[in-house]
Amino acid sequence: MSVTLNEAISKLEAENIRLTSQRIAILEYLSAHHIHPTAEEIYHGIKENFPGISVATVYNNLRLFTDLGFLKEMKYGDASSRFDFSTKPHYHVICERCGKITDFYYPGLEDVEMAAGKITNHEIHSHRLEVYGICEQCQKEQKEGVQ
Repeated sequence: MSVTLNEAISKLEAENIRLTSQRIAILEYLSAHHIHPTAEEIYHGIKENFPGISVATVYNNLRLFTDLGFLKEMKYGDASSRFDFSTKPHYHVICERCGKITDFYYPGLEDVEMAAGKITNHEIHSHRLEVYGICEQCQKEQKEGVQ
């Protein structure tokens, strides 16, 4: 399910969750920036307009949005979690140089889940696909000799 800002606000209202200006700012940031930001990036992106906001407030709201199902937390090892405002099934291409994450849509790989379950006798619940390479901007910088 792909979520819009208005749908997220409607979900908060339906759950009787107060629409604070900070919550709205976080949602607006997520809606405007399709970079799969970390909590820190969101914090730095909105703190100018909300000098009293803390990173903890950002984290708490991101957790709330994740629990309500319209935000997806992406965990990669020990690195900071990134947050994806699109919960519609999709995959990611990750730049090995700058870390940029780009969404791409491809038919579901449910047959892979089924095969993995049969081969391993696991009950499979989900999967994720990550493809790694060098993004267009980094390729350009490499050609120009920028480090």
